[in-house]
Amino acid sequence: MPRILIAGCGYVGQATADLFHAAGWDVEGWTASEESAAALSAKPYPICPVDISNRDQVAERSGTFDAVIHCASSRGGGVESYRQIYLNGARNLLDRFAETNVLLTSSTSVYAQRDGSWVTEESETKPARQTGQVLLETEKLVLERHGTVARLAGIYGPARSALLSKFLAGTAMIDPENDRFVNQVHRDDIASAIFFLLTRETQQTHIYNVVDDQPMLLAECYRWLAQRLKRPLPPIGQSTTQRKRGDSNKRVSNAKLRSLGWNLQYPTFVEAMEKSILRSMSVFEVPLSSTT
Repeated sequence: MPRILIAGCGYVGQATADLFHAAGWDVEGWTASEESAAALSAKPYPICPVDISNRDQVAERSGTFDAVIHCASSRGGGVESYRQIYLNGARNLLDRFAETNVLLTSSTSVYAQRDGSWVTEESETKPARQTGQVLLETEKLVLERHGTVARLAGIYGPARSALLSKFLAGTAMIDPENDRFVNQVHRDDIASAIFFLLTRETQQTHIYNVVDDQPMLLAECYRWLAQRLKRPLPPIGQSTTQRKRGDSNKRVSNAKLRSLGWNLQYPTFVEAMEKSILRSMSVFEVPLSSTT
């Protein structure tokens, strides 16, 4: 029975761990705190409190694995948090599991294009923000150690959608002068992409964009939500909100991963909303009958 370590059993990590467990893998999950581990104690696989940024904690762990996934999250932290969790965490995992295939979940925010162009894994990566620069440094380290990098687009899924939350809360805005493409991917499709990459017969050191099939203009997303939920459109004006993933405007291609045979359960934002997200509307704690 192959063994896999999920270093970062959070929103994406849990779904990935569940998928590998269902496929018959021996799974072990790590979380940063004892509280998080205790909250997941009902899982059918062990969850251990291990801070991957702590070299000693990682080094003292026993056991071997056939694959290690670094999908720990900075939880919205700044550049120092990124450096500790992503870069130092990756270094600690690579040193401890030197002979093991390590997969890093990175971000499509490393692409800083602002002209709405299509970008592939070969496109220029020059993130303006220091957090993106740390991610690139981490990617380089993992690739040099013959690992794999999965660049994730904006993550959404059950109980989580930044666009829907803003729309329901009345904080969304349509800015015609600065409309931009948003690139997203459903949590379950991320898990399936990771599973696909780590179970292929031939594994190579590569970077892969993990994103759905259809980038959408932000205004288009809000118009669809307004029509589907029978609510007013967000106000039109100039947005002054600083975006977490940077001020880029690009369309991220998944052609490379698609060409290998990866399929999506939710190829588009609209399909995911209809089949998955809107079924869990109550978790957003905004009544459908309210107006914004």
